[in-house]
Amino acid sequence: METIALIGQYDPPIKALIHQSMPSNFAIKEIAAENQYDQLKGVNYVILRTLTLKEQVISAISNLKLIQRWGVGYNTVDIRAAGSRNIPVAITSGMNAPSVSEMAVLLMLAVYRQLPLLHNNVLQGKWRGEEGIASSSYVIDGKMVGLIGLGAIGKQVVHKVQAFGAAVQYYDVFRLTPEEEVRLGVTYVDLEELLKTSDIISLHLPLTEATKHLIRKETIGLMKASAIIINTARGEIINEEDLVESLQHKRILGAGLDVVENEPPAIDSPLLSLKNVILTPHMGGSTFDINTAMVKRCMDNIVRISRGESLRSNDIVNAQYFTKS
Repeated sequence: METIALIGQYDPPIKALIHQSMPSNFAIKEIAAENQYDQLKGVNYVILRTLTLKEQVISAISNLKLIQRWGVGYNTVDIRAAGSRNIPVAITSGMNAPSVSEMAVLLMLAVYRQLPLLHNNVLQGKWRGEEGIASSSYVIDGKMVGLIGLGAIGKQVVHKVQAFGAAVQYYDVFRLTPEEEVRLGVTYVDLEELLKTSDIISLHLPLTEATKHLIRKETIGLMKASAIIINTARGEIINEEDLVESLQHKRILGAGLDVVENEPPAIDSPLLSLKNVILTPHMGGSTFDINTAMVKRCMDNIVRISRGESLRSNDIVNAQYFTKS
């Protein structure tokens, strides 16, 4: 019998789904914190969520065959160390695109329409609230949405904001073909042009050395004063200190953040007191229906490896580090 380590924080319904989906010839070991990593000896497969797997830990798991990430981010895994042992690091590519793209649009609407303020006003008996709310509220219709990164999630955002009447431009290091740009109805621009001309800037790219603090004082300075920024990707893509300063001085209109640089934010974080910021707790990819599909993909990848079968190429993120045997 082979063993799957369920590493990280999982809600009870997710754990139940995983146990229900597990073939009978597998056992599960739950690892809730990194101080329990000494229990990983003998584990064959890992499903990783919220915690990190560094080289030292990966090297100590002698029978490891697969590191399966819950979701699409892989910055919490030393993919080079895994690849040097020909251990695939897999993501669930495309699985959370519907939920994350919906969260991105939800944050756009919530920032533009000042949803928390309106809600709280009603709770406090202020039916219309203070004067001036309407004059500082906006619609997506007619705006230019700039997407930084145009993978599976970004492409779903395209369709959703176009349905609201927005135009879409994008920047990605991997440009689409002209035919696909026409099919999606998007325009490619360089990063500087996107930052200067977009009303809504939404981030949909992985966290790498190249993308860390991509959004910082200098790049924020290129944005319109009326621009808003949405981040459902990774918090470290934005320099939080620079963003806070820009929001405090109203250099941009606002921000909607499902992820922040330090999670969870400290109780005294200035982000928590800014009226032009809407925060959600890194829940963009978490819905019951999406979680059901994620469990299925994770278990399918594990079963494939156990049978000596190949994974989908777009699920593997570290093939470039594999060594030839």
